[in-house]
Amino acid sequence: MSVQPRVVIIGAGPAGLTAAYQLVKDGVTPIVLEADDVVGGISRTVERDGWRFDIGGHRFFTKVPEVEALWHEILDEDAFLTRPRMSRIFYRGQLFDYPLKAFNALRGLGLVEAVRCVLSYVWARISPPKDQSHFEGWVSARFGRRLYGIFFKTYTEKVWGVPATEIQADWAAQRIKNLSLLTAIWRAIVPQHGKKDVTSLIEEFQYPRLGPGMMWERCRDLVLERGGEIRMRTAVVGIEHSSCRATAVLVERDGVVERIECDEVISSMPIGELVRVMSPSPAPDVVTAAKRLRHRDFLTVALVVPKSAGFPDNWIYVHEPHVRLGRVQNFGSWSPFLVKDGYTCLGLEYFVNVGDDLWTMADDDLVAFATRELEALNLVKPGAVSAGYVVRMPKAYPVYDEEYVRNVDVLRSWLGVSATNVQPVGRNGMHRYNNQDHSMMTAMLAVENILKDAGHDLWAVNVEEEYHEEVSPSEKATPKTGRDAPVLPRRLVLPEDDDDRDEVLAG
Repeated sequence: MSVQPRVVIIGAGPAGLTAAYQLVKDGVTPIVLEADDVVGGISRTVERDGWRFDIGGHRFFTKVPEVEALWHEILDEDAFLTRPRMSRIFYRGQLFDYPLKAFNALRGLGLVEAVRCVLSYVWARISPPKDQSHFEGWVSARFGRRLYGIFFKTYTEKVWGVPATEIQADWAAQRIKNLSLLTAIWRAIVPQHGKKDVTSLIEEFQYPRLGPGMMWERCRDLVLERGGEIRMRTAVVGIEHSSCRATAVLVERDGVVERIECDEVISSMPIGELVRVMSPSPAPDVVTAAKRLRHRDFLTVALVVPKSAGFPDNWIYVHEPHVRLGRVQNFGSWSPFLVKDGYTCLGLEYFVNVGDDLWTMADDDLVAFATRELEALNLVKPGAVSAGYVVRMPKAYPVYDEEYVRNVDVLRSWLGVSATNVQPVGRNGMHRYNNQDHSMMTAMLAVENILKDAGHDLWAVNVEEEYHEEVSPSEKATPKTGRDAPVLPRRLVLPEDDDDRDEVLAG
């Protein structure tokens, strides 16, 4: 390009910083706007008194060659550790393998309960739930209502704060291995030798030794070194648009509002907020769709305990309804460089809403509350906790309720006609359960759209149904990090006729 495009990137998480890095490598110097004072979004690493906390746990695994290459381009090889993978479910004082293994689950439940679970599954096969459009119906049809109630219902409702009947089935398809109890038992009984289609979970993954924030802090530095601009504590308060294009971004910092002209915008801010700050404002039905997109917020209470009080798992899912704890991390199992000699740090995760009782509770009271829950579960002995810290993360998870697909489609269609140079990327930017590699891929393709006029349809970068880190036997020969690549987008070809073009963009 003879003239550099003026590119504004909203958000300095994995998607935003990936886009910025790809641009500066090509000689384009973007302006990155970040409302927080820390880069990395939910992939940040928080440090308190020498302890480091990963917000949610981020395994570095992908089958996308471009993403794999970029990770190792940003960080030197010696920055990565190879870590063993392990996670389990805590239920009634016992630990069960996760993802579920049929015999392990049934044996751990005891003979009577195992028989009940099998009979419940048989009944689900004879008379499957009529409505499988939601999480409860989808899972009950594949595992039976009793196993669903034990191993799926409690944790899911803790995460989302609503009944499982209000969560759409596509969440289940993304998060739960796509098999039934019968096929799980069959695979456990029948030898699978010679079957090339059988997959197994990866046994290890990559992880930056100082946590995922190490990746994004280094990416930030590289962007700055190559001339890019990153403005922290800078909130986007308006986006001017005319003639179907965004023309300027309005930002506020320390009470001062500034107008930044733009040719292109890459946005990872929540898509609902993105549309709501557009000026002039969209039609009322579009604004209503934007307001109806919801998020779930998140907080971690990190408790310092002796190393002996830890566990080998990266995390444990807590399926006990009498505690509010949803999941507990052992940061020492992620990296010994996150913790101190002789100790580890357990991250107790609570899924909340901004403004509720846990979110507004004082830090000291939260530490005491989390300590009591951990002791009540007998995961640590009384008196084992020597220190605690609290980290709050708003808008951690887009909510997948029964309206979200329609609402996202309304916003996507409006942007495709009224702000054609605005490209939403990443998890919140697209209101999708994008993992880190998917978010990076959307950003990389957005940059190609700007620099090469590639015409990629970013909405075609899908989260695959098989969420879990699985690898086929043929892939084991070449150590990779695990998951199926996202579906790569087709080139979006637009008709020359304006009416036909609008119809295509509107989907």
